[in-house]
Amino acid sequence: MCACVVLVVGMVAAINLAVPMLAASELHPSASALIWIVDTYVIFFACLVIPGGAAGDRFGRKGVLLAGLALFALGALVSALAPNVPLLLVGRAITGIGAAAVLPNTLAVLLHAVPADRKGVTIATWASMTGIGGVVGNVGGGAVLAGGSWRWLFAAAVPLSLVLLAQAARIAPVSPRHERPLSPLGAVLLVGASVALLLGIVEGPEAGWGSPLVLCGFAGAVVLFALWTFVELKAGHPLLDPRLFRVPALRSACLGMTVIFFGMFALFYVNASFLQYGKGFSVLLTGLGIIPLTVPVILGARHVGELVQRVGVDATVAIAFVFCGFGLIGLSTSDSSTPYPVYAAWLVVTGIGVTLALPTLSAAISGSLPPAQAGVGAGLQATTREFGSALGVAVIGTVLTGRFVAALPPDVRVDHDPHTVAQALAAVPGRSPEVISAFVTGASTALRVVGVGVLVLGALVVLQSRLSRNPK
Repeated sequence: MCACVVLVVGMVAAINLAVPMLAASELHPSASALIWIVDTYVIFFACLVIPGGAAGDRFGRKGVLLAGLALFALGALVSALAPNVPLLLVGRAITGIGAAAVLPNTLAVLLHAVPADRKGVTIATWASMTGIGGVVGNVGGGAVLAGGSWRWLFAAAVPLSLVLLAQAARIAPVSPRHERPLSPLGAVLLVGASVALLLGIVEGPEAGWGSPLVLCGFAGAVVLFALWTFVELKAGHPLLDPRLFRVPALRSACLGMTVIFFGMFALFYVNASFLQYGKGFSVLLTGLGIIPLTVPVILGARHVGELVQRVGVDATVAIAFVFCGFGLIGLSTSDSSTPYPVYAAWLVVTGIGVTLALPTLSAAISGSLPPAQAGVGAGLQATTREFGSALGVAVIGTVLTGRFVAALPPDVRVDHDPHTVAQALAAVPGRSPEVISAFVTGASTALRVVGVGVLVLGALVVLQSRLSRNPK
């Protein structure tokens, strides 16, 4: 089950390493298309993971898990063979649907398989795998992409998912089913609302923030989220009852998880391009370059529970936001001349924040729902994670593109209007130092914006949690 988690979460991170290759590929994607290639998987993953958990509760967790692995393999195969961007996006969507069926049911299977006194340790281990999966995706993705083509990344996922399908079919126990009706309309509205929101964010720099496309995206998101809330409130058996968020611990933990993954996967998106463009690392070294982030996760995850018992959930989460936010701001001070050990030290600082947050927030979410809704609970955790990831990539990609274009020499910007490093280098191949300098400026600004965002949003999360628990 942990290997399945690493696979589906690792794909979220690994694709970031392929961004420079994709930008220079025969597909010729635009800056917004690059963000969609990354985010299409994450959007379907995030929005369908709760239906995936509910389907496991209803039809059998093992069966839905196996179907998800099969879909994951199919989507990866379509992506590997895609001759153009639209078909690549279709493959990414299929893979995301498969991941949404896999992730929540891994935790549900584990919680059914282990005795009651081991559930806490099991949840902590599973939560750590979601963090480690991001790093394994970077390292493994770097090794695969060292072969020279972005297609190898998707091709490698096909046999991996089929091997895990065979292992899960042999090992995973069959758990009881719960007669919970599904809510297809709710799932469709949630996907539509999320796509509309990210459409506005992603297309803003190229189409213009006042363009009809962007304004319709934001307006559509408001309308669809409102409709989704109305439908779920009226449903006799809602997929995700909005009233659940009246529980302070659940509401705070979900918001906190979204913010942490917003920062972490924004970092993954920029880190991959910064180390390749700014530092001149190979794709393999770039994958290895993120390893310092995992050191606190590997060494410190087991001790987080002791800290929570000593200082409480709110204080632990607050410390996590401080480390994560200031780590990102520290990374934003890096440029092409910054020694890698200094960059790595800031990765460790960020990793401490992630280490403190993941098991603490996962336990809070799991502990707020009854056992019969284990699949939905796991799906809710994954939704907050992946929605935060999609939002982080969209925001940092948008800020990076806008600042990069503004930092280019005026003649390059006016004469060629490039929106990616690959486009700029192809237009003015003899002026690569200026193009790289503009990219580093954009990356620094983007990381700083996200770091400050994590600090501000984290403070609001902790504040609302404190006010909810102590209304006086």
